[in-house]
Amino acid sequence: MAFCHRARILIFAPLPLLVLSSCMSSRPQQFANSFLPTAPAAKAFEPGEPPRMEPNLYSSELPKPLPPMLPDPARAQSAADKRVQAAEDHFQSGKRLYQQGDAEGALHEFDAAIEVLMTAPAGLADRHKIERKLDQLVESIYRYDLDRLAASGSGDGVVFEKSPLDEILQMTFPTDPQLKPKVGEELQATISQLPLDASDAVLSYIHYFSTDRGRRTLLSGLRRGERYRAMISRILDEEGVPRELFYLAQAESGFIPYAVSYKHASGMWQFMQFRGREYGLNQTQWSDDRFDPEKSTHAAARHLRDLYTGLGDWYLAMAAYNCGPQCVDRAVGRTGYADFWELCARNALPKQTQNYVPLILAMTIMAKNPQDYGLENIEGEQPIEYDTVAVSVPTNLWLVSDIADRSLAEIRELNPSLIKSLAPAGYQLRVPKGTAAEVTAALEQVPAERRASWRMHRVADGETLAEIARRFNMPATTIAATNRISVEAPATGDLLLIPASSSAGQTPARSGVRYAKAQGRRRSHAAVAGKVSPGVLQQRASKRQPRLASAVHHRHHG
Repeated sequence: MAFCHRARILIFAPLPLLVLSSCMSSRPQQFANSFLPTAPAAKAFEPGEPPRMEPNLYSSELPKPLPPMLPDPARAQSAADKRVQAAEDHFQSGKRLYQQGDAEGALHEFDAAIEVLMTAPAGLADRHKIERKLDQLVESIYRYDLDRLAASGSGDGVVFEKSPLDEILQMTFPTDPQLKPKVGEELQATISQLPLDASDAVLSYIHYFSTDRGRRTLLSGLRRGERYRAMISRILDEEGVPRELFYLAQAESGFIPYAVSYKHASGMWQFMQFRGREYGLNQTQWSDDRFDPEKSTHAAARHLRDLYTGLGDWYLAMAAYNCGPQCVDRAVGRTGYADFWELCARNALPKQTQNYVPLILAMTIMAKNPQDYGLENIEGEQPIEYDTVAVSVPTNLWLVSDIADRSLAEIRELNPSLIKSLAPAGYQLRVPKGTAAEVTAALEQVPAERRASWRMHRVADGETLAEIARRFNMPATTIAATNRISVEAPATGDLLLIPASSSAGQTPARSGVRYAKAQGRRRSHAAVAGKVSPGVLQQRASKRQPRLASAVHHRHHG
């Protein structure tokens, strides 16, 4: 305290001197210089001629800045980034050619895009960017092939996929004895709304999903599941059921909206027709709500909640979801045990159901302990985002894809409940995020009675009306008359009405892109290699790129 007081005195002591000096400096200075000798009288200044300057030949040039000592990090681009950008440029070029009807030219550009990525050196830094871009491009190119299949009459654009559950639940796997203590420790540290168990059956599936084949199956579902995780988690919370039931959908379908089992259970949550109708999933000649991820998730959550209310146990509820509540009731009544593991020990449940619950528990345990199973750096698919447009009359999805400048497959992917390429009147049509206003305005330009068949086409730079007419197999004069324009040259960027009939105007003028080999059905475990043109794959087969080759051949279920 004393130190502070003294310091305060020292600090403020000079203040009077400062005040005094400031006062003194403001007074006249006559007396201050009285002891100095008298200054000599100043001579008048007479300016002379300015000195002559020689002209400088370089005076008009600006100084050159020195080169930077270090490169600008914002402008630096890695070799992987350059390849990704080159591949994207080829893909966009192919997309433009495809939309102009030049399928062969599009094929060349799509091949070039894939080749740029597949020829990347194995030791390239940021290689994960190459692999991620490859997955994206292969999926995008596959969508254009679905368009080609639908346009050529090979199908209506819907490609149903085999449920992965059909194969996995018929298999039996060995148990690794070293897993039990490890998994036991994990369960003690795991927080879960769903009870978890480390039975031998669960451990056998953990062992399977740790093998190369099982890991590919697990990763494929986890990556695809990220597309729907936020939506599913929200709905499970709303319906008051455990969030871990997210992995029940992975067991059922691998998060494939068009999955269909050999028993004809359909959709991401694999509803039979009668059970779907019981929970509000309607089926008409135009649509099937079982294929709608959001509607079917609501239905599945309510069904699971009802099963739990009736059986009082989540394992029994999941078993009943698989084999039916009456099957579980009979097993409980026959044995006197309302315990899943006891029913399994007495073979009171179907073999598939005995494997079903452990399969879900194994995936849940592994996903909740990603660091123990090498699952911590999975890059999932981007969540689906969309706007909604109410259609007042039957509307052709080709027309919507033309307006939104997206592939038909992408529009169908947003509307998986539509089993035909036509949205019925009153349907809430999902369109790409940010395009609702444009789609609504453009649809209003099409006569209501023509929206089920007519198309639209955005004029590309340098494109002639004759070229557009050839693509849609109709006279140029017909397009000109419909749009009240000259046959000479439409303006670049114009959106032209194409007066196609229900069967005309769908087939491109040239042969379709050859990427997918989906004839009727595409297997859920089909290799991505089947989506890439055979020529590129044959050329790349001899190259030593183990990680990328694995990504290409086993992206779905290998």
